[in-house]
Amino acid sequence: MKLVWENNPIRVQVRIKELAMDYGVILLYLVFLLMANLVFYFLVLDGIPEFTIVQSQLIATFESVVPIVLIFSLLDYKKPFGTYGKRKAGLKVQYKTPSFFRSLVRNSIKFLPWQLAHIGVIDGIYTEFTTWNSIIFTNAGILFAIILLVMGFFRKDKRHLGDLIAGTQVVPIRRES
Repeated sequence: MKLVWENNPIRVQVRIKELAMDYGVILLYLVFLLMANLVFYFLVLDGIPEFTIVQSQLIATFESVVPIVLIFSLLDYKKPFGTYGKRKAGLKVQYKTPSFFRSLVRNSIKFLPWQLAHIGVIDGIYTEFTTWNSIIFTNAGILFAIILLVMGFFRKDKRHLGDLIAGTQVVPIRRES
């Protein structure tokens, strides 16, 4: 199976549609997560407890980033599904060698900027953005996100770093593999 097309036909508008729809799904999940946490805090704990910086980092990681990475990895790997955005945009992830591990690698790299930004912002909240950690991690997350977006939109094969490492490529569903 030929994985890399020199000129992947996916238009930038299609990728923006995919990303916007998946972003909307993530926002819905985060709103649900907020509501579930608030219900738990106020009904079970009688208020929002004070968390340490480490506790806040762990909560952000294991309630938001890890579940999203796992869900997106599973959806991208299972045929004929894909994430909601990919399905609505008529796209799928094609694998050089299909495996859930490759999907997990791809999505871990894709969501790494989000985790880096979490680390920086949470550190900044606790330190009033006076430490290098908050500045470095936040800016590294933003820079890495920009790099992934530019790669996914403007490379001829439309592959970002996660695709290159995992041996994957987002392609139109209509095209035979």
